[in-house]
Amino acid sequence: MSLLTNLPLLLAQQRDNSFWMPPPASTSAGAVDDAFYLIYYISLFFFLLIVALMLVFVVLYRRRPGIEQKKAPAHSTALEVTWTIIPLLVVIYIFYSGFTGYLEMRTVPRDAYEIQVTARQYNWTFTYPNGYESPNLHMPAGEPVMLLMKSEDVIHSLWVPDFRVKMDLVPGHYTRTWFEAPEPGVHDLVCTEYCGTGHSAMLATVVVQPPSEFRAWLADAAKFAEGASPAERGQLLFRNQGCASCHSVDEARSAKVGPPLWGVFGETHQFTDGGSAVVDENYLRESILNPNAKIREGYRAQMNSYQGLLDDQQVMDLIQYIKALRPGGMEEAKAAAAAEKAGAEDEANGDADTGDANADQTGADGSESTQADAEQTSNGQTGTGGDAGTGSSDRPDNDASSSGDAQPDS
Repeated sequence: MSLLTNLPLLLAQQRDNSFWMPPPASTSAGAVDDAFYLIYYISLFFFLLIVALMLVFVVLYRRRPGIEQKKAPAHSTALEVTWTIIPLLVVIYIFYSGFTGYLEMRTVPRDAYEIQVTARQYNWTFTYPNGYESPNLHMPAGEPVMLLMKSEDVIHSLWVPDFRVKMDLVPGHYTRTWFEAPEPGVHDLVCTEYCGTGHSAMLATVVVQPPSEFRAWLADAAKFAEGASPAERGQLLFRNQGCASCHSVDEARSAKVGPPLWGVFGETHQFTDGGSAVVDENYLRESILNPNAKIREGYRAQMNSYQGLLDDQQVMDLIQYIKALRPGGMEEAKAAAAAEKAGAEDEANGDADTGDANADQTGADGSESTQADAEQTSNGQTGTGGDAGTGSSDRPDNDASSSGDAQPDS
């Protein structure tokens, strides 16, 4: 009975140092571990009890010469009540332990931070409230996070072993789950529902960061696309949309579910219907939006269409990234984007300088005009005085003579 007596202590020890499961990393993991180890230790107790009694009975009640077999009792009310009541109480306690933990995991806190999850063969996309998308889940430590999830093709199942969280994603239906990780760390996220040949590659990482660091990362990540070249934006889309799970982009052209993309631009591809085409922008666009229109020889029609999932600019960014998959291609794309940005800034600065010069010239012209008006006004005032003086000097003789004539008259 010592095993059952020490059961609470054993459960408490297993919370911090799990033998059968990875260390718990969420606030709800403890309830899951308690239910698991409760069932485990009860099962272990009864297993040892039954095996021990079986060995004892084998020895005590073995067939021996000279000892007659006694008739076994057919009915015992006390025994039947005992083995009915005790297992019933045990099962009720197990149900209570599991059900309370389930209710906690299904009741989403009101202040939970919402992140949208999209699953498709064979990748995850996590969309944050500011619209930024990431192939890995980033979340703040010490805050509840709710995942609003959907699938675009088949049934998937999101599982974070360290959090003890698992939830199916069903096409045409939204599901949700939540968890809270009290400490920063990195954890695995996998799909546990077989979803096709690339199922084992449907992996992601949960990055738990301090709240301030998480918000700084989110702000920086959202700003990246503003200053990135089209090829860099395409590279980010390629990773976020899960293209890397089916297509390799390394120079060795590693084999995956889909055709490798390194150096593919400009090649001539043969198709299963006997036709062929040169890989150009139109071919790449069709392969993204209508991938089953032309199936490359040696591969199957199993890629999902991105029609309606990507806008024209995103499709063009992806095309630019694929075109840059060649030696020095990304460096050239970055340099071209930097040069274009510098040219745009120089043009903007030139326009600003021209505007300032025009403003200065306008100000100078206005100042000169004002000064000329002032001078003209001043001259006008002086001219009026001169005319008056000229009249006086022209008239003195007359006036003087008049005056002189008058004086004698008087």
